[in-house]
Amino acid sequence: MNAIIGGTSLLNSSLFSPWKSRNVKTPYGSVRIRLSENTAFLQRHGDPPVPPHRINHRANIWALRKLGAVKIISINSVGSLKPSIKPGTLLIPDDFLSVWSIPTLFEKEMRFFIPEMDKPLARHLHDLCKKAGIGAKSGGIYIQTIGPRLETKAEIRMLKGFGDIVGMTMASEATLSMEYGIPYASLCSIDNYCNGIAKTPLTMEQIMDNVQKNLGSIERIIEALVTKGIA
Repeated sequence: MNAIIGGTSLLNSSLFSPWKSRNVKTPYGSVRIRLSENTAFLQRHGDPPVPPHRINHRANIWALRKLGAVKIISINSVGSLKPSIKPGTLLIPDDFLSVWSIPTLFEKEMRFFIPEMDKPLARHLHDLCKKAGIGAKSGGIYIQTIGPRLETKAEIRMLKGFGDIVGMTMASEATLSMEYGIPYASLCSIDNYCNGIAKTPLTMEQIMDNVQKNLGSIERIIEALVTKGIA
């Protein structure tokens, strides 16, 4: 089984409403997952949704592994650290930075690994976007902050020297997936310039407007992932 993890951009999507709902019990809590014939969809924020800093990432990834997920593609809403990467862009990151928040499923075991985004899965995702007529930038560094607040202008001035986009969830999911040896790739929806990058002040209304503008493209890509499969 393949898995798709969705976030803020899919909270109001009806795409998965016909799918069967199942609650999966884990050592970290219960997780609600929707299932089609060969794909599982997990809404990382849950139902009712919780803010980013309260997402139960351990339960989410444990549940997908229990269901037999062999590949995971996540959809992540992010802000851009670079003027050249405009809101409305889709980006598939090839690395991430999250030195202040590193979750693990092996808190009592001596287990080490070298984290790496799955390159073949990322290429497949990029090819699906291309075949669907939707442009997606290949490569970029995702920086994870803790949330739930957005970053200050001072924080963004620091972060823009190290990465391309900022979000609050992907690095945690990717790390836990890698601990279980599950290939993981992400499609990031750039919904805003980060605080202070653009000349006009950042507003939450602007962010939500851009989320809705990107939703149609994301749903088309998800439909391609379901019908054509996650390689």
